[in-house]
Amino acid sequence: MRRTASPLSLILLGLGTFLLVLAPLLAWYVTPRAAVNPIDIDQTAVYKGTGSVFDTDKVETVPDQEITVTQRVRGNVQDSERSGDAVWDVTTTVDTDKSLPAADPHDALEFIPHRWVMNRKTTKPVHCCGEKPYIEGEAYLKFPFDVRKRSYEWWDNSLGSTVVLSYRDTKKVQGYTGYRFTGTVAPAKVGTRLVPGTLVGLKNQPQVLAEEWYSNHGIELVVDQRTGRVIYAQVGPKRTLRAPGSKKDAVVLLDSEKIAFTTATQKEAVRLAKRDSGQLKAIGVTVPIGAAVGGFVLVVAGSVLLVRGRRHPGNSDTPDPALTM
Repeated sequence: MRRTASPLSLILLGLGTFLLVLAPLLAWYVTPRAAVNPIDIDQTAVYKGTGSVFDTDKVETVPDQEITVTQRVRGNVQDSERSGDAVWDVTTTVDTDKSLPAADPHDALEFIPHRWVMNRKTTKPVHCCGEKPYIEGEAYLKFPFDVRKRSYEWWDNSLGSTVVLSYRDTKKVQGYTGYRFTGTVAPAKVGTRLVPGTLVGLKNQPQVLAEEWYSNHGIELVVDQRTGRVIYAQVGPKRTLRAPGSKKDAVVLLDSEKIAFTTATQKEAVRLAKRDSGQLKAIGVTVPIGAAVGGFVLVVAGSVLLVRGRRHPGNSDTPDPALTM
């Protein structure tokens, strides 16, 4: 008699082996290629808060104003495909109730257009494709994938430089847990602006090139660990004018202790974070673990069936006994 492998045992062994090969392939090959920043992004974040704003009609700083910051990010697909990087065009507007609603964003209190180009995998800035300004650091608008509990260099576009944001703890936003990072910005000169001399205390000069200074009472960002998406943002910007060479602020252009994501923006950010994080977790953790466990079980089952293969008539080393009459 001889043993033969049953078709079922071979099928189980083949399927099990396939799943065992698939598991590390998903975890180590597919997942890193799936974790890329999109090129067709079209998202809007709205911040709201209160603070002091310079009123150009009254020529004075007015306190307790409602402030709305709207930040729209749109991917330039054509430039992205041409360069191989993610090219995002960003517009940021700052408004008070006086300038809202505005048919043209240029009518806002502040209108700031710029372009950010980044490596799709690492999120590090890439200097090409009409990038403006020259962005540096490790993160801007979002963190890299697989966020760590450490400090990051965050690009502050108002400062025109990077700010160190330190990891503090975890925080729930709309029921979803993220990593919380905080930082501040000390007063720094960020430019000049031609204004009447009387505005900065120089009454004898009709116009002066006043210094524009910027600081931030506090930056707080809550970030999805797996995707690096910002699910909550809070800033405290302060912009002032000083007479040339002066160490004191002469005019407050904008000052707010807290301008933060609206509830609607938080909910949308959390929804997208859950979706994208869930997809990455599925192909990087859940499916590979399931495939590895399933593959192991199938290989064991197939091996057992193979060992217990049924005996069938046929050639073997021991001859069959002869029939006698």
